[in-house]
Amino acid sequence: MVWAPSPSGAGLLARFGRGNATAPFAPAKPLRARRAGSALSMRALAVPMLLFLALMVALPLGYAVWLSLTDFRFGQEAGFIGLRNYRAMLYDPDFWNGLYVTFYLYVLSLGLQLVFGCYLGMLLNRLRFGRRFLQTVLMSPFLLPPVVIGMMWLVILDPSLGAANWILQSLGLPPSLWLASPRIVVPVFALLDTWQWTPFVALLVLGGLQTMPDGIADAAAIDGARGMSMLRYITLPLLMPTLFIAVVLRSVDLLRFFDLIYITTQGGPGTASQTLNVYAFRRGLEFFDMGYASALMITLAAVVFGVVLALSRFRRLAEW
Repeated sequence: MVWAPSPSGAGLLARFGRGNATAPFAPAKPLRARRAGSALSMRALAVPMLLFLALMVALPLGYAVWLSLTDFRFGQEAGFIGLRNYRAMLYDPDFWNGLYVTFYLYVLSLGLQLVFGCYLGMLLNRLRFGRRFLQTVLMSPFLLPPVVIGMMWLVILDPSLGAANWILQSLGLPPSLWLASPRIVVPVFALLDTWQWTPFVALLVLGGLQTMPDGIADAAAIDGARGMSMLRYITLPLLMPTLFIAVVLRSVDLLRFFDLIYITTQGGPGTASQTLNVYAFRRGLEFFDMGYASALMITLAAVVFGVVLALSRFRRLAEW
């Protein structure tokens, strides 16, 4: 049977030409061409984001690096001095004190928040009633503004009229200076930060627990795993990716610890609670030494980046 074009087919032949007699419509573009066009459109969509990052991140960072290489002070012209600010940090006792306080507070706070966060998250996971209400309540500490938290704890920890010393004296214990004691001021800040951010870690742990497959825990229970053995060999290994996320997020925040300290003690008494971030702020905006303050902030940024990089390296080695 020989095919013959219909009248409408003849019109199509006349329209598209004799060479397309059996294919009146243009063929589709090759797959490679479609993929290239899609990739080009995605790059075009990424241009605004890249411009935003360049304006909001790269330019301020570059300007801070340039300031750190100058002796700029407010009201004076900036003169290029190279790495002199960074060399001066090596002989600055306040810099080393700020670095020590930063890591002391970081290690103490992170350890407390991981321990209490895991415990609280596991308790929430066992609840059958009221879990959503408790989750909403637990979110309130880390949703409060830092100024509100700082002023609240200033009143509670006041050595003369605060509720904390009143409770101690009611129990027959001696009162404490709390934020006015150079010996315990950093542990007190660690406790305050733990109060504020432990619920955040607990909610992350709760999310990790709820995504764990039930079959693994049931199989381990059949094999005789109970209590600490279940926690050590089953629960914690499966929670490691979630805990790593919590550690990275809290590490970035703790190494830049600033607001609560500046609101309550401004680094005091003396320099007992002066973190590197607080020291850089005071050096720049109280003593107007913007060049040296910029060098301090670039150093702090390098410390934060180095810690996050070390944590990422550790995760790859542990194969979580």
